[in-house]
Amino acid sequence: MTRQVLAIDFGGTKVALGTAALGATGGRPHATVRLDTRGAEGAAQVVERTLAAARELVAEPAAVGVATFGVLRDGVVRLAPNVPGWDGLALPGLLRAAFGDTPLAIDNDVNAGATAELRWGALRGTDTGLYVNVGTGLSAALVAGGRIVPGANGAAGEIGYLRDRADAPAFADDRAPLEETISGSALARRGSALLGRPVTAAELFQAYPDPGVAGLLDEALETLSRTVANLSIVLDPQRVVIGGGLMGAARHILPRMAAVLDRSVPFPPHLAAAAFVDDAPLIGALSMALTLAAARP
Repeated sequence: MTRQVLAIDFGGTKVALGTAALGATGGRPHATVRLDTRGAEGAAQVVERTLAAARELVAEPAAVGVATFGVLRDGVVRLAPNVPGWDGLALPGLLRAAFGDTPLAIDNDVNAGATAELRWGALRGTDTGLYVNVGTGLSAALVAGGRIVPGANGAAGEIGYLRDRADAPAFADDRAPLEETISGSALARRGSALLGRPVTAAELFQAYPDPGVAGLLDEALETLSRTVANLSIVLDPQRVVIGGGLMGAARHILPRMAAVLDRSVPFPPHLAAAAFVDDAPLIGALSMALTLAAARP
């Protein structure tokens, strides 16, 4: 029987699990399971339920790849203030205790998404690149030498903490100022206040002709494009790939961003939409597991 690898993606409201046979190509799991984690259960219970689902999916995986929100530092999850119980959770230790000697790789969800794009998607063959995830949150992954750059603390690419104005709040204020301005959740919050009714970021783009909504989105897209241009000036990437939930509005986002890149960056990178909009972290975790399994004697 062909051995399988296991991929796990811990999200803020769900956990996705997938399997693939050794040597699989194309980046799609053969089988998937999704767990809804919205509710009162704590982080430890979510992990326990995930491990039970993993055992049902594949009893003895050849390797395990894991993506998680937040940043892993000193064996715990950091920069995860929005999901109770996760900031400070010793997730790597819990997983290693469960999987024993099975090869295990863990990374944050945006780096995992970039890993998927490097192996099978829009960053394939790229030596120096930038992956920007614009969804509920806002983050990026930096690629140099064809590999993800983790940074000294595993926090490279946490662009949600950038300050775009002198009077903007800072990390020391328990704030993520850029994420609070232009992420999907920020646009939904600001748009709901503007229209006086609950709306999602996707619905805002559908209401683009409304003058108030148009002004809000124009400001957000200008800020996002300026941020990506500044990052491109620093990194000098060959390719910039944009992913995340807001890519449903790619026809609004990409042309604006391309124009700013062409005007601002001395050597403008190629701009592309991500190949994997849905399940990018899970597919990246799958790639990590397949790499580990292939390297094992």
